[in-house]
Amino acid sequence: MQTYNRKPVSFVKGEGVYLWDNNGKKYIDALCGLAVTSLGHSNELISNVLSKQSKTLIHTSNAFQIDTQKNLATRLCKLSGMTNAFFCNSGAESVETAIKIARKYGNDHNISTPKILVMENSFHGRTLAALSATSSKKSHEGFTPLVEGFVRAPFDSVEKIELALHNHEDIVALLTEPIQGEGGIKIPKPGYLKKLRDICNDKNLLFMVDEVQSGFCRTGKWFGYQHDHITPDVVMVAKALGNGVPIGACLASGKASNLLKPGSHGSTFGGNYLSTSVGLQVLDIMRDMNLCRNAREMGDYFSKKLNERLANKKRVKEIRSKGLMIGIELDEECTDIVIMALDNGLVLNVTKDRIIRMLPPLIINRSQIDEIVDILDKII
Repeated sequence: MQTYNRKPVSFVKGEGVYLWDNNGKKYIDALCGLAVTSLGHSNELISNVLSKQSKTLIHTSNAFQIDTQKNLATRLCKLSGMTNAFFCNSGAESVETAIKIARKYGNDHNISTPKILVMENSFHGRTLAALSATSSKKSHEGFTPLVEGFVRAPFDSVEKIELALHNHEDIVALLTEPIQGEGGIKIPKPGYLKKLRDICNDKNLLFMVDEVQSGFCRTGKWFGYQHDHITPDVVMVAKALGNGVPIGACLASGKASNLLKPGSHGSTFGGNYLSTSVGLQVLDIMRDMNLCRNAREMGDYFSKKLNERLANKKRVKEIRSKGLMIGIELDEECTDIVIMALDNGLVLNVTKDRIIRMLPPLIINRSQIDEIVDILDKII
């Protein structure tokens, strides 16, 4: 089905931060599969785990004990401050799980039509409930009727969020991204998440944070909400946890942690031996290489170089970054710049028609950043 606007390039090999196409041309990857291959391509440790696990056991089902799943759940909960984990295969599925948790929480409190407050300009996935939570008229087009039960408020506006809560007494949960990725690397003011946490505490709401794109060292912390020193009730993760192997998880704590019971939710492939073995190895590598620190240091260097070289250019409206989540907003539509970048050996993408988005591998170094900035300077 023609569901993708594919570019005229076919990659056949990857190593570290680089890719090669079927003509032998080399590219520097500043997108890593949309924040997925954060450890780079062809990581030997990941390859070894895949090979070893595939020779012993790939899959049984969740009707049985799976030790690697238990171990990964324990690790994720320790890193995130959560207490329970449900494993699935993608970010959209982890969001679906969170939505079901919120619905169950509302129904358990005798709210017949529980609603979730979501943010304008957000993105949470393309399955029907995740799509309904997403605030994009373009994404919604042709898929009505959407799932009911979502109330929208502007991102990074505590006042408007409080007003929405005042006008809708049946809201049971608040869902936000710590940084809006698909929305254009929109970074809220410091303390924003802390204020939302306080509001949820005051009104007995579930605070749910979508870390699918921003999680796993991407912003310089294991999770984006940790910059505000808070703990949500529900956290959604995926992407970088498998470094290319499909895996997602919905993590929960406190009043949200035991709402789902046997038979109320499930996943055939979620948390199988292969994906959880890789997930454990990914966490080991991130810890051992101290990639949170590298994301902070390289993010600061990247931001400095971009501002030195691009900030004064006429077409550049704003440069935004947090760790290695980077957005360059231009003053007009720039979707054609993706092809220009490929022509010059650089992989990136454009979101919201005019924002160059980069999510480079967390293993990137200064000379590779210089290489990217040189190309951007040329094509902009």
